[in-house]
Amino acid sequence: MLVACGRSGPPASAPTADSAEPAAEAPANDADASQSATAAAALVTDEGAGAPNTGRFRIGLDYQRLSPTQPTSSAPDQVEVAEVFWYGCPHCFHFDPMVEAWRAKKAEYVNFVRVPAVWNPLLQLHARAFYTAEALGKGAAMHSEFFKEIHERGNSLDTEQKLQEFFGRFGVDAAAFKTAFDSFAVHAKLQRADELNRRYRIGGVPTLIVNGKYTTEGGQTANYEDLLELANVLAAAEHAGK
Repeated sequence: MLVACGRSGPPASAPTADSAEPAAEAPANDADASQSATAAAALVTDEGAGAPNTGRFRIGLDYQRLSPTQPTSSAPDQVEVAEVFWYGCPHCFHFDPMVEAWRAKKAEYVNFVRVPAVWNPLLQLHARAFYTAEALGKGAAMHSEFFKEIHERGNSLDTEQKLQEFFGRFGVDAAAFKTAFDSFAVHAKLQRADELNRRYRIGGVPTLIVNGKYTTEGGQTANYEDLLELANVLAAAEHAGK
């Protein structure tokens, strides 16, 4: 079986003094949780009726049903497949080339989006880097390079200074990096990512969410090919129902 990076596992490296200020709001505390108790309770998985015919994939084992279905950011005629990931996760690193190959041949009705995991300060810092690259128009060029920098070159990118130097390799000067990194737009996306992480009840990465309705993570299927095939099957079932 596959494995995944989970909340209980140690991060690739601990944040240093340079990254002491969290890159996003911390996950909800007890008071916050009590205020959203109804929403949290509604997100339990449902193994009952309504599961599509997925052949060898079994609801409750290979994937779960989110109840109620969560809203997506995709057009009504599209089926959204979202990947929740972390740059420091070795499993996400190995999964990423497969995701890229899958994206090149996915169905036209599938809209693929990425959502960074944000459950501790280091993940929040990497999530901010992801959205900073997007804001600077460097997302496509830098995404796989974040993984390679951490897992092949041994640079944990665990401080703002390290990130600034890394962005410099892609033609981003220090001032432009700082402006984007601290921008309201990036902060708003981090808050949205935190909300989605809680709505999807993310406990490990990589995790795929299909149309805000079905969730499956790396530890649930036999291999990454099956994980992506399951996404295809669920997406096709959602598309047929539109």
